Amino acid sequence: MTQRFRPRLAASIAAVAAVTLLAGCTGGQAEEQAADQSVTFWTPQTTPERLAAQEAVAAAFTAETGIDVEVVPMAGADQDQALVTGAASGNVPDVILHTSTQAGAWTSQGLLDTAAASAVVATLGQETFNERAIDAVTLDGEIAAVPSDGWTHVIAYRADLLEEAGVDVPTSLSELADAAATVKDTLGITGMAFGTQAGTASATEGIQSLFQSAGCELVVDGEVLIDSAECTDAAEEFLTLRNSSVAGDFDVTSARAAYMNGDAAMLLFSTHILDELAGLDSATPPTCSECAATPTFLADHTQFITVLDEDNPAQFGAMLSYGIPTGANVEAAQKYIEYAMSTGYVDTLGVATEGRIPLRNGTADDPTEFLSAWGGLGIGPGQKMTSVELYGEDFSTAIEEGINAVSLWGMGTDDATLAGLVSSQGVLAGQIEQLYSGTSAADVTAAMRAAVEEVQAGL
Repeated sequence: MTQRFRPRLAASIAAVAAVTLLAGCTGGQAEEQAADQSVTFWTPQTTPERLAAQEAVAAAFTAETGIDVEVVPMAGADQDQALVTGAASGNVPDVILHTSTQAGAWTSQGLLDTAAASAVVATLGQETFNERAIDAVTLDGEIAAVPSDGWTHVIAYRADLLEEAGVDVPTSLSELADAAATVKDTLGITGMAFGTQAGTASATEGIQSLFQSAGCELVVDGEVLIDSAECTDAAEEFLTLRNSSVAGDFDVTSARAAYMNGDAAMLLFSTHILDELAGLDSATPPTCSECAATPTFLADHTQFITVLDEDNPAQFGAMLSYGIPTGANVEAAQKYIEYAMSTGYVDTLGVATEGRIPLRNGTADDPTEFLSAWGGLGIGPGQKMTSVELYGEDFSTAIEEGINAVSLWGMGTDDATLAGLVSSQGVLAGQIEQLYSGTSAADVTAAMRAAVEEVQAGL
């Protein structure tokens, strides 16, 4: 890792030598050949340590292939405008790490070379990928991008507190709501902490996460279904869960703080919580009364629900994929993605292990190679311990079940655009205050439907 910049230097020297040997060629030919040996890669993983890790993977690729890689940190929100502008001027990157929502939008605009991405998946073996991840990036029958990694929502729970309250581990949304209410009534602490503040992004995630785990669909084949019986039942359970708080409504930060302080028995959060529970992130240390003497107290007493309802496995999460823009240096881009998804894959996942669960499970020879390797990677900023060391051997299997159940409303269908707008605009979270104010769940989901249809009418 400490030598990650040497291959770039070697590549630069080689490039200079090549120019000397080709002195008789025209300037245009030399520039074309140089371009063929380079890749510009946009990544939303922008923190210094994550950027350094990605540059190390890129440097190893350069050392192996002679193809130089420029790693450009760029937040997802900035990628959209930059790609449109670049496409208009004919200056696009060669590879972009992006979300499944972006894949749909960019494909509809003709900004992604879907044939190039499909070829990479075929080369690596489509059967080696997470099936739902492939579905998420399959548009009009063609794979638009190469699934890389993602994170899921999990329900972290204090096994000791659930036992003290006399409740079993929930296996459905209704059981979860009952358990949270019982904890509050029995122990006088919050049953489940999660984002419930009306109109916020955390409430948007909470609604989708919990509603879809009860079989609620937002829209199917253009028909808005958020007022279905399943969704109305989910809204009632959502209210019970929200009312299990003894501290009012939470946003994502305060929900985490409640669990970290020992004031909540359960927490709905992303897999990014894994290192924090063990005291491995100094920026977010555990603050429970027992944690001062035993920093791993919460990790020692926490277990996880990675799929709430096994009969309806639908976990909220996010997926990142590699896209090749239209007009990119296709051959070099394909080589880089193939490397990042094979030889360099484990190192790529290690960029931020707790938030980068593999979407390529393994290889044809070893179908679970990458999932197994993930459990042995260090988590947290210092990567001092692995998730298996903290949470046991069965944890990797549970995470595999969770990531294989990742689902987003509209994912991989023509409804993805509407679902994406409803999410980004916080449409459902804007309606949830009515539920808190005593309006019936049926009336609230009817209002949600009207709000969604208003967005739909504007498409």
